[in-house]
Amino acid sequence: MRVLAAQESFFLARRPRKDSPHTTAAYRRDLAGITALLAEVCSTPPADLLIAHLTAGNLRAAFGVFADSHAKSSVLRAWSTWNQFLTFCVAEDLVPGNPMGAVARPKTPPLVPKPLRGEDTPERLLTAAAEGASKGRDPWPERDVLVIALGLVAGLRSAEMRTLTLASVVGRPGERRLHVAGKGNRDRSVPIEPAMDRIIEQYLVSCRARFPQARFDRGSALLRDRRGEPIGRGGLEYLVRSCFRWAGLHDRVPSGANLHALRHTFATRLAEDGASASEIMALLGHASLSTSQNYIEATARERRAAVAGNRTYVSLSRLPGQREE
Repeated sequence: MRVLAAQESFFLARRPRKDSPHTTAAYRRDLAGITALLAEVCSTPPADLLIAHLTAGNLRAAFGVFADSHAKSSVLRAWSTWNQFLTFCVAEDLVPGNPMGAVARPKTPPLVPKPLRGEDTPERLLTAAAEGASKGRDPWPERDVLVIALGLVAGLRSAEMRTLTLASVVGRPGERRLHVAGKGNRDRSVPIEPAMDRIIEQYLVSCRARFPQARFDRGSALLRDRRGEPIGRGGLEYLVRSCFRWAGLHDRVPSGANLHALRHTFATRLAEDGASASEIMALLGHASLSTSQNYIEATARERRAAVAGNRTYVSLSRLPGQREE
């Protein structure tokens, strides 16, 4: 059987899983990228590659070339995709065993939360946005505040913000919640308090004033750009970076985080205030409880409690000059 035909069978078998278009596209890129390198290793056009060419040696050579020009995260993702593809091939009796076990891969880096630095940074960021700190040609503080709040008090990812519609705000007054189309088709419901409800309403009032001819039905995108169109990924990232810069807080943003730092701040504050890993998992839409547990471990709340329970601390507090007034 040809490799490309086996790959199409792989995607056909995955259809009941209802993968998102982004996931399917990423899988196809990973398979195509390594397939092209395999073709070079085997001196065979990609369309003529056979399942028999998928040996441990050929795959090691292809992944070695791939690793020379790609980051660890890309190599890990490609390795995982090919591992799933070849596991499928084993199940279909196309290969006797999965050769990916013989292909080296980078160690999976531990998740390190990247919240905003500084205890008062979230409040300062929101205040600056509300006061119109942005010095652009067309300030839009209502939208700036909403975007920042969606990260800080709802923990939304960039893609989740961009897929929000007017229908995403559900529930009775005082019991509002956001229906979020999450990563990996994991929809979730995030409660919002009246203060957030007011921010959304103020933003919608500003939208109608800015775009009097635009449609605002329940299926309309919630977040819009300055032309009234649904905001794009780049526009959203630029908006958040600009808010940090105009607020004078850009040095408090962990490297590479930007918008995602808002989400990490939301999760970290939940953990600091006593939320359990299962509560964090539900609110952030994590696929694994261990991911949510990382935020609790990062706050060191449980470790601090354990240290505070050390009986020797009682002796320290009784030393001369150490008694509290």
